[in-house]
Amino acid sequence: MKLESKVPTGPIEKSWDKHRFDLKLVNPANKRKFKVLVVGTGLAGSSAAASLAELGYNVESFCTQDSPRRAHSIAAQGGINAAKNYPNDGDSVWRLFYDTVKGGDFRAREANVYRLAQVSNGIIDQCVAQGVPFAREYGGTLSNRSFGGAQVSRTFYARGQTGQQLLLGAYSALMRQVGAGTVKLHSRREMLDVVVIDGVARGIIVRDLVTGKVERHWGDAVLLCTGGYGNTYYLSTNANGCNVTATWRAYKRGAAFANPCYTQIHPTCVPVTGEYQSKLTLMSESLRNDGRVWVPKKKGDDRKPDLIPENERDYYLERKYPAFGNLVPRDIASRAAKQMIDEGRGVSGSLSVYLDFQDAIKRLGEDKVREKYGNLFDMYHHITDENPYRVPMRIYPAVHYTMGGLWVDYNLMTTIPGLFCLGEANFSDHGANRLGASALMQGLADGYFVLPYTLGGYFAGTKLPKVTSDHDAFKEAESSVNAHTNKLLAVKGKNSPSVLHRKLGHVMWEKVGMGRNAKGLNEALQEIPAIREEFWKTVAVTGTGEDFNQTLERAGRVADFLEFGELLAKDALTREESCGGHFREEHQTPDGEAKRDDEKFCHVAAWEYKGEGKDPVRHEEPLTFDNVHIATRNYA
Repeated sequence: MKLESKVPTGPIEKSWDKHRFDLKLVNPANKRKFKVLVVGTGLAGSSAAASLAELGYNVESFCTQDSPRRAHSIAAQGGINAAKNYPNDGDSVWRLFYDTVKGGDFRAREANVYRLAQVSNGIIDQCVAQGVPFAREYGGTLSNRSFGGAQVSRTFYARGQTGQQLLLGAYSALMRQVGAGTVKLHSRREMLDVVVIDGVARGIIVRDLVTGKVERHWGDAVLLCTGGYGNTYYLSTNANGCNVTATWRAYKRGAAFANPCYTQIHPTCVPVTGEYQSKLTLMSESLRNDGRVWVPKKKGDDRKPDLIPENERDYYLERKYPAFGNLVPRDIASRAAKQMIDEGRGVSGSLSVYLDFQDAIKRLGEDKVREKYGNLFDMYHHITDENPYRVPMRIYPAVHYTMGGLWVDYNLMTTIPGLFCLGEANFSDHGANRLGASALMQGLADGYFVLPYTLGGYFAGTKLPKVTSDHDAFKEAESSVNAHTNKLLAVKGKNSPSVLHRKLGHVMWEKVGMGRNAKGLNEALQEIPAIREEFWKTVAVTGTGEDFNQTLERAGRVADFLEFGELLAKDALTREESCGGHFREEHQTPDGEAKRDDEKFCHVAAWEYKGEGKDPVRHEEPLTFDNVHIATRNYA
C-alpha cells in the first residue's frame, strides 16, 4: 500500500487554485453519464449530493434515518468558523490556518488545512444565500463569537442550533435536486459493504431497515459521509445511531484507516448520572465565552456554590492559561477538569466542575444571556432540573468527536480508487485535536467546494468499464453480508447487544480514554478480544433478518465496534507520545501538558487490513511543516 498524498507543489496559498485548474474537467453533457453513490446525509453528504446533482451528475443518496434532515449534524450547537474578519480583530485566512494547525498539535496535513481556511468564507456566503438564519447584530450584520483555541471572534452561529440550521440549508438544496429528479433518495438504508471490482470501488451493499431486504447498488464512484466513531465508547455525545460500520467495512475492503487513536473529549457536557444511561448531552463550547469554569480551592468542600466565597474558588483555566482563559482548546480544558476531579476538588456528590454565568448575568443582564444561550439553558434545565440562571451548571468531559478516519489524499480519495470520504469520516483536517466550530466548516467545505472539483478530475482521468449489479463482485459482497447477518442470528444467547457494548465502553473509557498508559492499553488489548469472544457466544438477536429488526441493526454495529476498538487501542499503544486528544501519561511535561515526539511521530499512521485473525500493517505518511513553525503548543 502506498500513501500518495497528491499535495500540490508551490506556495501553499496558491496550491488549491492551481490544483483546481490542473484537474481535468468533465463536459457538462458527459456528466449525465456518471452515477455517484453518496452514503450519509449530514452536512458533508447533503452538500456533496446537492452540489454534484446541480452539476449534472446522476446521484443516489443513502441514509439510515427516515429523513436526511435527521442526520447527526443537526445536533451541532455552537457555530461554524470562517475567516471573514467582520469584527476587525485581526483575523485572516492565514490566522485560521495557523490556529487550526496549532490546535491540532501539529499532526495535520498543512495543505488540507490551508484549503479549509481558504474556502471557509465561501461557506458563509453559500449558507446566507440559502437563508440560514445566522445571528445578526442590531444593524443587520452577521454576528460572531469566540471559540476555543483562538483569540479572535470568527464563529458564526444561530443561537445553540447552528448545526440544525446549516443542515436544513443543505437539506433544502438536496431535496430540490430530489424534486428535480437528479437525486434518487434511499432513506432507512444501512450500508454494509463496499463493492470493489478490479481494485476500484463500483458500488455498495445496503440493507433496507424497514423490510430487511439486502440491495445492490452500482455506481462510478462512492462517497462515504458517515461521521465518526465516538460511540465505540458507548457513552458519548453522539446519537445512538452513530456508528463505525461504513468506514470499518471499507477498511476491510482495502481502505487505510488513519489515526484511530485521535479521539476528542469535549469538556462541556452534562455529567453521567446513572449506570444505565444510554448517551450524554453536549453543552456547547460557546458557553465558555461567558461562563467561567471553577472548582473549590479546598479539597472535599461540599458547600453549595453560592456559599463558597470568591477567594475560595479556583478559576483554574484562567489561572493556568491566562492568554486564552476559559477558551483553551478542548483537549486541554478536558484534561484540566480531570486533574481537578483527581485532586478531589470537583463538585461534591458528582463527577463534575462548575460552569458559572453569574458574572455574565451581572455584566450583561439575564435577558442578554437568555438571548444568546436560551435554548441551551432550557435543555440543561430539562435534563438536570437545575436553573443555570440561578446556580452554576455542572459539567464534565465526554467523548464527542473523532479526528481519525479513513485515510484520504488531497482529492479526498481513499486508498481504494473511486472511494472518496468526506467530513468527520476522514482524517484529513484536524490533526490530533479539532478546534470548536471547525467540524461544520469541514463538512460543508468538503461537500460544496472540494469534492465537486476532485471527483470531476477523477472521472475525466479514469476509464471506467460499464458494470451492473449482476457482476460477480456484487454477488460475493451480498453473500458476505448475508453470512454475517445469519451468524448474528444464529448465536441465540442471553445478552442484549447493549449490555456487551456497555462492557466495551467501560474498557475504552477507563483504559483508552482521556489518560492512556502502556499498562492500561495492554490490558485493553487483552480485554477487548475477550468481550468480542463473549459477544459471539452470548449475544441475543431476536427476530429475523427479513423484516424490521432494530436489535439486529444494533448487534451488527456493536460487532464492528468490538473489532474497531482493538485497532484504536493498538494505535494508541504504538504512538509513544502525547499530542492533542491522545494523552499518554508517560509522555508529559513537568507541568502536566502533552509532550510530543516530533522526531519519531511527526506522521500520519495509516493501518492496512490484512485479513481476519492477522495483525494489521501500520504505514506512515510523513508530515512536513513549511509554513507553520512546529513548536510546543502554548496557550498561557
